Amino acid sequence: MAKYIIRKASNGQYWWVLKAPNGETLLTSETYTTKQNCQGGIASSKVSVAEANFRRLTSVRNEPYFTQNSNNYQVLGTSEMYSSTYNRDNGIEAVKRYAPNAVIEDLS
Repeated sequence: MAKYIIRKASNGQYWWVLKAPNGETLLTSETYTTKQNCQGGIASSKVSVAEANFRRLTSVRNEPYFTQNSNNYQVLGTSEMYSSTYNRDNGIEAVKRYAPNAVIEDLS
């Protein structure tokens, strides 16, 4: 089962990671000042799964990656770097498929 994992950073802020059922990281969030805001980011990620919520990007090293954006255009999470655009697009499809029903595991 896919899951969002909440963690607490050494500076006291919170962040989340969306993991696929196979344990692979799909998205990593920015940091949030409170756990409540972090949980709000997860809630937004769960519903922001329309095609328009994803930006297909390429790094300065020419590596494909993507961001998931909320409906107000804020970046919710950033993917890892992929070896091909095909793999990046599969990552986007995995977020669309798994995010809405992913459980939340709080490790903070």
